[in-house]
Amino acid sequence: MAYHQDQSFFLVLLITLSLTCSYAIQAEARHLLEVVMPEIPKPELPHLPEIPTLPKPEFPEIPKPELPTLPKPQFPEIPKPELSSFPKPELPTLPKLEFPAIPKPEFPTLPKPEIPQVPKKP
Repeated sequence: MAYHQDQSFFLVLLITLSLTCSYAIQAEARHLLEVVMPEIPKPELPHLPEIPTLPKPEFPEIPKPELPTLPKPQFPEIPKPELSSFPKPELPTLPKLEFPAIPKPEFPTLPKPEIPQVPKKP
């Protein structure tokens, strides 16, 4: 059990130290905001002489190569194979199925219910 008490003690110590450090950081940050830095004069760069421009190189024109035209190859015609015609098989005709007539059910007629009228208040 002593180990658990030491662990909680270190946790409390860590929290208190982190809280005290945050106050010091905030105070230092406010202090930095209030400090005015003196202006430093910017150094002037010396004027550089102008660089003379060089003439652009001119490349000679290269003639475009022309490809020789080749004759189109002619392929021999391949004869199409003729398939012999097969006789079509004849399917026997199936007799039509006749369903027996189902009598329609007759429902009895019910009398309409009469709703009594509600008397009006005078």
